[in-house]
Amino acid sequence: MNKTLYCSVAVLALMTSVVHAEAITVLVEGGGHSLQQAAADAFTKETGIEVNFVEVPYQGVYDKLSAEIASGTSNYDVATIDVVWNAAFADHVEDLSDLFTDAVRADMPPALVADATVGGKMIGMPAWANAEIVFYRKDLWEDPANQAAFKEKYGYDLVPPATWQQWRDMAAFFTKDGIYGTVVIGGTSEEWMAEVLQAGSPGVILDDAGQVILDNQAHIDALENYRAPLCLDKSVPDNALEISWGEAQNLFYQGQAAMMKFWAHAYKMTPEDSQIAGKVGVAPMIAGSAGIAAIPGPWYNVIPSTSQHKDAARQFIAYLEAHNALGIEAPLGLAATNSAYQSYMGKPGYEHFAPLMETLSAPATKGRPLNKDYQELVDEAVMPAFQGALECEDNVAELLQDAAETARDILGQ
Repeated sequence: MNKTLYCSVAVLALMTSVVHAEAITVLVEGGGHSLQQAAADAFTKETGIEVNFVEVPYQGVYDKLSAEIASGTSNYDVATIDVVWNAAFADHVEDLSDLFTDAVRADMPPALVADATVGGKMIGMPAWANAEIVFYRKDLWEDPANQAAFKEKYGYDLVPPATWQQWRDMAAFFTKDGIYGTVVIGGTSEEWMAEVLQAGSPGVILDDAGQVILDNQAHIDALENYRAPLCLDKSVPDNALEISWGEAQNLFYQGQAAMMKFWAHAYKMTPEDSQIAGKVGVAPMIAGSAGIAAIPGPWYNVIPSTSQHKDAARQFIAYLEAHNALGIEAPLGLAATNSAYQSYMGKPGYEHFAPLMETLSAPATKGRPLNKDYQELVDEAVMPAFQGALECEDNVAELLQDAAETARDILGQ
């Protein structure tokens, strides 16, 4: 039985047992609303159940769902939450394990299934997922003069960077004529943590048993490598601590950086008046000794335990999984299932889907720790060490040892 037929049968089975509800309410952040509207419309047409979205800013999803749980009220039947909140809400949402059939699991990158698993239950269904991939200037890479000069200097062909060393070489090569080779982001630590996984760490910050591993060799090696373009090669702007994703993206769009690592959805959102419009190439995330790896950015549909329409909510979530490709036409253009992405591969304008899927499905790709204290660990332990390293003076190993001690204090280890 093919996946589409299998999922349709599963959805129909749910429909036969649903408690008839005229409407369900979904709490969602703005971008998530647009990604789910088309499927919600189709769901309503097929079942007669209206879907009302309550759209709030990013932090509002966490705040409103937290308030509902604390008060025991029942305003929302489904909430679409960022993966970083999965652990915080795990005890207050329904177990969706029965929706994760073998066919559903096989149709998702393993990292997304793993991030749905908290405390022995499947707390949510992935609605869409994203990851950072490589963006580069095709016009620079395809220029014959650049190809010849690069080959003469480095001894190998100028192709999209695939390894740590190639990234550094190409960043250094293209730092000329008023252009930086790339950008080091100091405002967030996810790009460094992706390199931690590329270096072979079993996780970032914590291992699967919840023990602090911030000071393991992979964290050290990755941070030394991550800061090298800034501290050694001088191939990036020197104000790294002032640069986050938005600033890095703007530098690339303005033609001031030859390449960047960025979330894949941005490929379709290059401004038409940008200096690099029509010149953007994409490739999978770079690889270290453990291969390609990234920190995924999935969002999950969960059913709050306070919901009064749980059967209808389950039916809605199952329908969205079975019709996941309907979200791809939305502005962000993202999905969660392999089959949804594959259905658009080869179509003009979706060249980023192949590198995104290769990155999401890479064996070393893994999510952030599913720990309720994750944000405190980042704020109090990770960021001081990470940003201290980007000042290019301190010893990386010592910074991470101090960070690990802080993290163990937070967790009581």
